[in-house]
Amino acid sequence: MSKLPVVRDFMDKVVPTLKPDAPMLEAVDFLLKNHVTGAPVVNDAGEMVGMVTEKDCLRLLSTGVDGDYPRGTVKEFMTTKVDYVAPNMNVYFVAGMFLQASFRRFPVLENGKLVGAITRFDILRAIQAGLKSAG
Repeated sequence: MSKLPVVRDFMDKVVPTLKPDAPMLEAVDFLLKNHVTGAPVVNDAGEMVGMVTEKDCLRLLSTGVDGDYPRGTVKEFMTTKVDYVAPNMNVYFVAGMFLQASFRRFPVLENGKLVGAITRFDILRAIQAGLKSAG
């Protein structure tokens, strides 16, 4: 029996991150610059403490009152309950997780530290690799 593909084989190993004390306007710039819909938030110890998504950024706009420019930090707006996967998890199982999730990426944590991210696109690459090796 051949080895099942795992997250580590297809994940993005370089993942841009944000710090909790960064201004939210910086987070908006960050997402736009990196062409991503969300980014992990890590503390100085490299531990993931949350995720900032486009939706979190939209909430920023709702904080402006009477034409005031909206303000706030990443830790005030980030999502703290974040689903994640392990690098040794089977990609077929992760594909099933994506079918249940509304978001497009899972952070990959190993021993509490962020080591990568896997996206729906990465799962497509796993499918393609599996089909090519089967044919």
